Amino acid sequence: MATLQPQTQTNHLQIHRLPQSKYVDAVRWMPPFSAFDKFVVLSFFDSDSSSCTIEIHSLDNSPNNQPILCPLSASPTASRTSSLKTSRDLIAFSTFSGSLNFISPDYRSGEVSLNSSISVQELGFHVGPISCIDVLESECVSVGEDGRVNLVNLGGPKVDYRRIFDGNGLVSHTAAKWASPAEFATGGLGFSLQWWDQRRKPGEPALQFKGNWWPQQPIVLSGVGSGKGQAHLISESEVWEVQFDSHSQSNITSMPSSRLLPVMMCSEDGILSLIEQGAEPIELLAEPCAINSFDIGKQNHSDIICSLEWESLAILSRP
Repeated sequence: MATLQPQTQTNHLQIHRLPQSKYVDAVRWMPPFSAFDKFVVLSFFDSDSSSCTIEIHSLDNSPNNQPILCPLSASPTASRTSSLKTSRDLIAFSTFSGSLNFISPDYRSGEVSLNSSISVQELGFHVGPISCIDVLESECVSVGEDGRVNLVNLGGPKVDYRRIFDGNGLVSHTAAKWASPAEFATGGLGFSLQWWDQRRKPGEPALQFKGNWWPQQPIVLSGVGSGKGQAHLISESEVWEVQFDSHSQSNITSMPSSRLLPVMMCSEDGILSLIEQGAEPIELLAEPCAINSFDIGKQNHSDIICSLEWESLAILSRP
C-alpha cells in the first residue's frame, strides 16, 4: 500500500462524530432549497427490531459547535438498503431483496418531508440483491449480482424499465455510473469495465475494458495505479465507495485537460482518503472500524459526511 501522507490542511480539518442508536447502511447529502439549509438522507437498520427506514434529518452545523441532527421524516422499507442516491426532486434507493424505490421529497413546508413513493419490484427485475444504482434526470440504471443491467424510466405516467443486458448469473455487476444522458459505465467481477451507449446496438456494451483489478484497486480509471511499474496497492482492504472530489477542482483549472479530478474513497479498514493523479494518497480520516459510505456536499463541497460501522456518523468540514 502506498503510504498515506499527512494532509497539509489536516490541522484545519474539523471532525465531529455523532453516535446513532441504529446501524447506518448509507448516507447522502440532500440538495438544499436555500443556502442556509443542510439536509441529510440516512438509511437505518435497527437490529433489535429488524426494521429498516429511510429518514431525512436537518443538520445544524454552526461553526465551533457540535453538529446536531434533527429527524424530520421517516419511511419504512421492506429490506436493508444496498445503494442510495439523491437529487433535489428524488431519493432513490435499492435493497438487498432486489427492489428499487423512489421517494419524492416535499419542499412545500418549511421543513422537508418524504412524500409519495414508487417501488419497482416486479418478478424478474433483479434476482437477489441490487448492487448499485445511479440516477440522471428521469432515468435510473441498476445493476446486480445476477448480472442484469436495467434502465428505469421515471418520465412517463408510470414507471417502467427495460433490460439492457442479462449476464444470466455468469457475471456480477457491482458498480454503475452515468457519464451522459446516453452513456453509462458498469463494473464488477470478472476483471472488466463496460461502457454502454444507448445510441449504439442494444444488448451489448459499446466498449469493454479488460484488466486484472481487485477490490483494493477500484479506481484505475482515475489514473491512479495505471503507470508503468506501479507496485503498490491503493488500500490494504476492500474499498466501499469512490467519488470525484470537486472541492479541489478550482486548484486544477489551470492544469492540462488530460489531468483528472482527484477522487475520494472509503475502505473496510476505516480510512477516508483523497487521491490525486501523480501524488501519494492523503488520509483525511482514520477510524477503528469500517467506513461504509460517505458523501461530499452537493452545494458546499467542503462538507463530507461518513457512515461508520459502529453505529455512528462522522462529519468533516474542510477549509
